[in-house]
Amino acid sequence: MMRNRNDLLDTPSHEVCNSKLAAVGDALYVIGGKWRLRIIVALSDGNKRFNELQREITGISARVLSNELKELEMNGFVERKVYTDVPVVIEYELTEYSQTLDTVVQSLVEWGEMHRAKIRQGVI
Repeated sequence: MMRNRNDLLDTPSHEVCNSKLAAVGDALYVIGGKWRLRIIVALSDGNKRFNELQREITGISARVLSNELKELEMNGFVERKVYTDVPVVIEYELTEYSQTLDTVVQSLVEWGEMHRAKIRQGVI
């Protein structure tokens, strides 16, 4: 968690600011968007087949899910396992590398719960 909002904003130089902006941009490119973190969270309780994921993640189309899984696989967060028994079974599972997102996901969950509570209370 950020110690102080000014820690991020009060940077010593333009170069440091650009570096931080680039890092945030890289992170958002990899895990940003509407679906990627939802897919990661859905897989956090174990391997799932494509149709299971699609049922669990309300509103995602098969085409979008397929593309998002490919992107997550390319970036090392998801592994596609093919079992050649009859019938062929394809499962998706999180990689060890995906655990590097645990604190990010937990922080987003906590912030989302807090924000939802504020909205419900009419504070915002």
